[in-house]
Amino acid sequence: MVWDWLENGASEVLVYNQNPRIATEIRARFERRKEIDAILASPPVSKQIIGSSPRWRAVLRQVIEIAVFTQDSLLVLGESGTGKELIARLVHQLSRRPNKKELVLLDCSTIVPELSGSEFFGHEKGAFTNAIALREGAFCLADGGTLFLDEIGELPFSMQSELLRVIQEGTYKRVGSNHWKHTAFRLICATNKDLQQEIRQKQFREDLYYRISTWVIHLPPLRERREDIPEMVGYFLKKALNTEHPPGVDHLLMNYLITRDYGGNIRELQQLVTRIAHRYVGNGILTVSNLPAADRPNRSQISDPLEASEFINYLRRAVSSGISFKDIISNVSDTVKDVAIACAQGDLQLAAQLLDVSDRTMQMHRAARKQMLPPPGATEMPGATGP
Repeated sequence: MVWDWLENGASEVLVYNQNPRIATEIRARFERRKEIDAILASPPVSKQIIGSSPRWRAVLRQVIEIAVFTQDSLLVLGESGTGKELIARLVHQLSRRPNKKELVLLDCSTIVPELSGSEFFGHEKGAFTNAIALREGAFCLADGGTLFLDEIGELPFSMQSELLRVIQEGTYKRVGSNHWKHTAFRLICATNKDLQQEIRQKQFREDLYYRISTWVIHLPPLRERREDIPEMVGYFLKKALNTEHPPGVDHLLMNYLITRDYGGNIRELQQLVTRIAHRYVGNGILTVSNLPAADRPNRSQISDPLEASEFINYLRRAVSSGISFKDIISNVSDTVKDVAIACAQGDLQLAAQLLDVSDRTMQMHRAARKQMLPPPGATEMPGATGP
């Protein structure tokens, strides 16, 4: 029963067994949840990590809890362009270690095997040809701070045992030195590879995997959080146009941006929005005419939102769950208004124009949304915004 509750979306489950301290435990969990939500709404998170969909907020809550309440190693998994480095920087920023030092980033995909020892351990002057000066490596630079190893799946196999020893013992020697040095850092690793598959193929050490994966975060690809795209579009427009008040986006262009495939995920979306912004001449809202010719879809690639598989799947789930026609229509209506407000970057008047409804309609919707709490067990349709 407990596993069923967790699988169906419960974030906390406490089993009452006549423990007199159950009330204290419940209060402690609520207080932690409250603290995590406060951090989630704070500028370091809300101004840098864009997205308010329920799935994305659940990921961020997990990231915040790991960053603030632990000092453990973290493995961030996800496709290219899903924001792994951004999450690593957030974990380092939120860490509450006293006298915290710098975040050191090392991209394992760029390491030349012959020079990997120097990259990690540093080297003494004259240790090898062209070692004309002493150099500190990543282990030294990250001492007291955070070491972020991006693309850990690309780390040469010969270096994996060396990394494991440093993680276990906290000691290392520069190349060409006989003196042991100590280091202590938080380790964050990221990869777009399936490390379990790499282990089976003898390309990645299993013992190293368990050292770097005290916690594991899976970042969803953009196709699994499309409801966040309007918010991201507004954020990237602000950056590209260097303004706090970017132009709105008409529904045809926004629908294309939401339904388009992004092999490069968020990075690809940002590049596309930047190209669109650079074709904007400062008049009215952005339309499909602002799309560069190379980014325009073939007719077969343009999806009708009423035929989108996610929307059809939502209707199937709602009908099979016994949700009434009235409630389905209400959910669809509310979600369409949410999407319009997102497309208009929060401008209710522009959102009303996009939907051809009165300003009063959108004002009443916004007021109702602020006061509304989702009913227990409510079914959420794709595209709905977060709480």
